[in-house]
Amino acid sequence: MSADVSMRDLQELIRTMYYEKDAARGAEATFLWFIEEVGELAAAVRNGSREELYEEFADVLAWLVTLANIKNVDLTQALTGKYGFGCPGCGKLTCQCPDSEKP
Repeated sequence: MSADVSMRDLQELIRTMYYEKDAARGAEATFLWFIEEVGELAAAVRNGSREELYEEFADVLAWLVTLANIKNVDLTQALTGKYGFGCPGCGKLTCQCPDSEKP
């Protein structure tokens, strides 16, 4: 894997390394692992070192990609469809949605 990796490359890499184990575990158990990693990221955001932040962000992303693989979701397609042309709320490249709204 190169230093700069696309979402598609990452999804394929995770699929190659883990898909058989992931598919056997199933979506529900994988989701629980994902949530556990989100909790670890929350702790790192509160008072973790730079190294812990890097590790936990990577873990959360990897488990999200794993879940997408199990559910057969192409993350590149999903991201491009929702965010590839600007904010999904206002349609602008730089969000102009009111702060009271979730963009």
